[in-house]
Amino acid sequence: MSRLSQLPCDPKKISSLGLAFVGDGVYDLIVREELVCAANRPVKALNAEKVSIVRCQAQAERIRKLEPILTEEEADVVRRGRNAHVAHAPKNASMADYHAATAFEALLGYLYLSGNIERIRELLSIHI
Repeated sequence: MSRLSQLPCDPKKISSLGLAFVGDGVYDLIVREELVCAANRPVKALNAEKVSIVRCQAQAERIRKLEPILTEEEADVVRRGRNAHVAHAPKNASMADYHAATAFEALLGYLYLSGNIERIRELLSIHI
C-alpha cells in the first residue's frame, strides 16, 4: 500500500516536527482502525482505550523498545525527532517522554511519507 495522497513529497526535506505531525495522525488512525475492527463497542469505550495506547508515555515506551531493531536511517529520523525543539512543555508527561514520543511519531511520519507502510506494520506488530 502506498500513501493516501498523490501529492509528491520528499520526507527527507520535512522537519522532524512536520514528520511527527503526520506520524501522530497515522498512528491515531491505525489504532482507531484496530480497535473498531477488534470489537464494535461504544465510542466512549473505544476512545478511552485509544487514549491509553496513543498517550505520550506509551509512545515513549514503544520507541525505546524498538530502537535496537531500527535501521540506521530510521535511527537517524528518531534521533532528529527526539532532539527537535518543541515550543511548549507537556501537561501530563515528562519532557523525556514527550521527546521520545515525538521521535516515535516522526519515525511513523517518515515511513508513511516514504510509502513504507509495510515497515510501519512490522514495527507496530511487535508487542511491547
